[in-house]
Order: sequence, then C-alpha cells, then structure tokens
Amino acid sequence: MNVVLDTNALIHVLTNSATGQAIAKLLGEGGAFVMISIVTKAELVSIATQRNWGSRKQKELDKLLDELLTIPIDNEELVSAYAEIDAFSQGKLPGRKLGTSARNMGKNDLWIAATAYLAKAKLLTCDHDFQHLHGHYIQVEHIRTAT
Repeated sequence: MNVVLDTNALIHVLTNSATGQAIAKLLGEGGAFVMISIVTKAELVSIATQRNWGSRKQKELDKLLDELLTIPIDNEELVSAYAEIDAFSQGKLPGRKLGTSARNMGKNDLWIAATAYLAKAKLLTCDHDFQHLHGHYIQVEHIRTAT
C-alpha cells in the first residue's frame, strides 16, 4: 500500500503524540510505502524555523525526513493533477460535478492531494480538508486525533 502523509499527520508522528503513535502503528502493521510531498517537507522545516527548534529536535526531524521518499513538484503530470483537483474543488471542472458547494483548498493541500493522486496512494490526514476528494481522486483516511 502506498501512503502519502499530510503535514499534520507527520507532525503527530514527530512529536510522538498518542495520535502519532497510532499513525506509526498503522503504517508499521500495513507494510506501507510512505511518501511525502516536498510541500510537507517545506512546511515542517518552516515550523521548525518559526518555533526555533533545538538541535536535538532538528536532528529528529532530519532523520525522519531522510527516511521518507519526498516527491518533488517539478513534474508536468503533477502540475496537471493540481490544476484538475483545484478546478474540481471549485466546482469548475468541465464534465465533473463536485456535488456540493465549492471548497477552497489551501494551495499546499492541493499539492499534497495531487501527489497522492499521482502516486495512487492513500492520504493519511488528521483534518477534513481532503474529504471532498475521497472516492473522486484519492482515498482519504482520517486519523482521529487523540484527546
């Protein structure tokens, strides 16, 4: 099984929260091939910079990022997938009805969704930003955050 991790899911893994432990267990049990978008890597590096992570935490991030396949966005097929998913989400894709009101997705989420679509991968996330794409473009698995 191919899996693309949304940034929020990877943050949970990195912080070893209860949700992160559940995600790690799920990935370990399923023998998943785990990927991330370069956008997720950039978001994580930005978070580390903004929060002034110390060297220990930065090394943990670097180690985790080194273990994951990072998919670049300089690919014409990925650009086309991004455009199609964006148009679909806005209810403006000719020939394909959204079936609900338009969804304004964040641009980084569009890249992540396009990556999952192109990789034919399940998208693991902790939010509902991708739900309208489930069954249309990608399989979305929402990991409930532990309280």
